[in-house]
Amino acid sequence: MDQRKFFKPIEKSIKYIPVFCSCVFILLLIVYLIPSVGVLSSTNNINYSGIYWMDYDTSSLTSNEENNKIKYGFELFENTADHIGPKNKLGKKPSSGNNLSCTNCHLGAGTKPFSAPLIGITNRFPQFRGRENKMGTIEDRINGCMERSMNGVSLDNKSDEMMAFVSYLEWLSRYSNPDGEIKGQGFVSINIPNREVNLENGKIVYKKHCTLCHGDDGRGTKKLNSNGYEYPPLWGEDSYNHGAGMTRVITAAKFIKANMPFGINYYEPTLTDEECYDVAGYINQKYRPLKRNPDLDFPEIYRKPVSTPYGPYADDFSIKQHQLGPFQPIIEYYKNKYEIVKTK
Repeated sequence: MDQRKFFKPIEKSIKYIPVFCSCVFILLLIVYLIPSVGVLSSTNNINYSGIYWMDYDTSSLTSNEENNKIKYGFELFENTADHIGPKNKLGKKPSSGNNLSCTNCHLGAGTKPFSAPLIGITNRFPQFRGRENKMGTIEDRINGCMERSMNGVSLDNKSDEMMAFVSYLEWLSRYSNPDGEIKGQGFVSINIPNREVNLENGKIVYKKHCTLCHGDDGRGTKKLNSNGYEYPPLWGEDSYNHGAGMTRVITAAKFIKANMPFGINYYEPTLTDEECYDVAGYINQKYRPLKRNPDLDFPEIYRKPVSTPYGPYADDFSIKQHQLGPFQPIIEYYKNKYEIVKTK
């Protein structure tokens, strides 16, 4: 037998081994790198920080005194109106003045990036709050929401509800760094248009993108068998009052950018910055309840955000401009006079 004929096919195959190995190496490298950079994996795009993928499922908790408080806190967060709302099912004196739930703003029960997530929140308190001009506790912050977003009254710090809220927030924060700082905290940044809000365009954006969930009249969509809302009212008697942070056009626009229409994520926004700006202004020009004693907010009024819709202000710009912009001249004024860079 001619050995050269026998080994010739093998020799040809051997020539391709380096090419084959190179291809395998490149393939393995791609498989390793894609999740790291999030180029093709939507899962890892959502995973802006691994902390959002930790275990926040309260149903997995065993039954004991502390876990039961955590689970009650989660239940309060998801179905606030049914427990402490004006028509609550337990016959309790209401603390919330409307039928919103905490999760209507802090999406995913406080675990969605750039929707004011609450992971790490208890580690960030005590915290100085310009609105009250003092160091505040986590209980103070919760009561700020109760009085503004929920249009109600403060909870007693020793009440079952307050202790349950705090237990739930502490449980959400258990994986965070000691300082509580996380990626995806607060809201996304936007380029604030250097003009007044275009209310007509805001109306067009609202009708196109918002009415399906929130209705033509902005009154929201109720949950089945609940006093609460699947999609909350954006104006009217059952909405947040004018002291809530969401009544600031800039704040609302940032929230909308990363979260609305419902179901989108920060890395695939549907609306442009200008559309978010206009629809936020349109929504916040509608009627809503008025918070009691808004003049007591921001004792040092130069700390007040530029898009706060009510006075007094430490400047001579009109209330209309504080509500609808353009905000750049106001921002520049505070930067020059008080050396404060304002972003909302």
